[in-house]
Amino acid sequence: MPLDFDSRTDFDNADRGFIATLQPVTIAGQQGRVAMDTSGYGFLQGECPETVHPSLFRQAQLSWKNGLYEVVEGVYQVRGFDLSNMTLVEGDEGVIVIDPLCSAEPAAAGLALYREHRGNRPVAAVIYSHSHIDHFGGVLSVLPDGAGDVPIIAPEGFLEHAVSENVYAGGAMVRRGMYMAGATIAPGPEGQVSAGLGIATSAGTVGLLPPTLDVTHTGQVETVDGVAIEFQMTPGTEAPAEMNFYIPRYRALCMAENASHTLHNVLTLRGALVRDARAWSRYLDEAIEIFCVGGGESGSVPEVAFGSHHWPTWGIEPIIGWLSEQRDMYAFMHDQTLRALNKGATGLEIAEDFQLPPVLDAAFHVRGYYGSVSHDVKAVYQRYLGWFDGHPTSLWQHPPQAAATRYAEAFGGVDTLVSKGREFADRGDLRFAAELLKHAVFADPDNASARQALADVYGQLGFGAENALWRNFYLTGRHELLHGVTPNPVTNVGGGMAIALTVEQLFDTLAIRLDGLRAAEVRSTIVWRFTDQHLVVRTALSNGALIQTPNPRNTDGADLEVTLTKPQLLGIVGGRGLDGLGTSGDVEALKRLLELLEESEDTFPVVTP
Repeated sequence: MPLDFDSRTDFDNADRGFIATLQPVTIAGQQGRVAMDTSGYGFLQGECPETVHPSLFRQAQLSWKNGLYEVVEGVYQVRGFDLSNMTLVEGDEGVIVIDPLCSAEPAAAGLALYREHRGNRPVAAVIYSHSHIDHFGGVLSVLPDGAGDVPIIAPEGFLEHAVSENVYAGGAMVRRGMYMAGATIAPGPEGQVSAGLGIATSAGTVGLLPPTLDVTHTGQVETVDGVAIEFQMTPGTEAPAEMNFYIPRYRALCMAENASHTLHNVLTLRGALVRDARAWSRYLDEAIEIFCVGGGESGSVPEVAFGSHHWPTWGIEPIIGWLSEQRDMYAFMHDQTLRALNKGATGLEIAEDFQLPPVLDAAFHVRGYYGSVSHDVKAVYQRYLGWFDGHPTSLWQHPPQAAATRYAEAFGGVDTLVSKGREFADRGDLRFAAELLKHAVFADPDNASARQALADVYGQLGFGAENALWRNFYLTGRHELLHGVTPNPVTNVGGGMAIALTVEQLFDTLAIRLDGLRAAEVRSTIVWRFTDQHLVVRTALSNGALIQTPNPRNTDGADLEVTLTKPQLLGIVGGRGLDGLGTSGDVEALKRLLELLEESEDTFPVVTP
């Protein structure tokens, strides 16, 4: 079935309830930086250029719509100020803020716009629908004085997963996130068009306040500012800790990020835990049963369903249709990937020939603007069988640069690789052209002809991509081949969240930064006594690993004992020295530990060695 580009339903829904917006949506950040600017997307008002896939162009037009919208009377959304939506639910006295965007400045602008049109209601509660940064990073502008008596509601496990995803692998994930969002390429017909889930990601100040109330089970009901909210736990779906919820007063169903107007990622390209497509499908089915058929605890069914991205869906039949097709998509990808791998196909082979049923193939809301069938199928394969495809040659391959020099030798030199790469590009085989030219660049990184040829191929691949993330990866790769690495516009993501880390997580960050081989030559034990945590931790350098033992049975024989508070440990982790610590023993043991730590990088090369 062909895509129906004449349908205006999504455009009508995206415009419905519009109240006001900023003109333009240009939001200042700290130190003269710009936190969010969507003024460069004016080209979306024209005809689709040849350098943008028509389906992606349509998605970008929808994602660019911005401002304050009424979902139903009493429920409002700020859309287009960040990658995600901020939803505002009016209670008896104040307003409940759901998902306060990715950074503080857009969240502050969105809340100010809401108050301009709906009155200066105090924030009565904050709800984090799940553990991804674009759903909590702006909380410090919503609650600038901290939580106080304001409840912060989140699914059980939220803090653990929010920290591990954004801090432990923070350097690499931020770097890949730059590629994924197209953060360093300008918007335009030959540049960044959208991010699939939204128009772009903000680059403001990131923070985190820990939850004060956990949702632990489906069926849990919490009443906040007079508003009853019924929760459905959905762990292991779009996020490791996530939940849907229904607000009977407004007959409004929040599907968090479990259902949106795109196929989502089973494994996001920035990197994360592989998600469970099977569980995802079943939780969507459960949501239909609980809220749309059963009517939840209240006995009512929703009149509107909204999410953490994109625009709402109104009417019970369209809601069920939308959720059912999203459900079927994840189930189909999961089951058919397993069927194929059990016949011996590898992830690459399954993805190459994977076909969808006609109804799913023609539904815009499960098109691959953010996730893609290709990389989602490979992720399902990875969840069950891992990185190894079962072929013996895959066990011990050369790393990219070593392989590239051998390809160059086998082909008769880098110039021949470049020539052959251009030949394949001229024949329309851009994928193999990119493979050959990647070897040419890795074999001779300073070869301008190789870099230009690969950049040209990346441009063509990007212009033809329906998936926004694929386009952004290709065009960011092109940019860096021609202009070098651009500094990351989003800085100190982990630092902005550090205050929310537990003591255990703070020691984990030290262990991850440890130069293991240098540390293998050092043996030392430190006992840390936290006066504000009722906690004692013993750390030991052992064979290049930093081992932490909470509340050890024996603290005798330590090289050093340190008496401190958690904020003082934060200071040590942040490189602010040892002042104010109480110490007993060899202080040099702590200094030796700190000298073994390295900082992570978020500007390392990707398309060159």
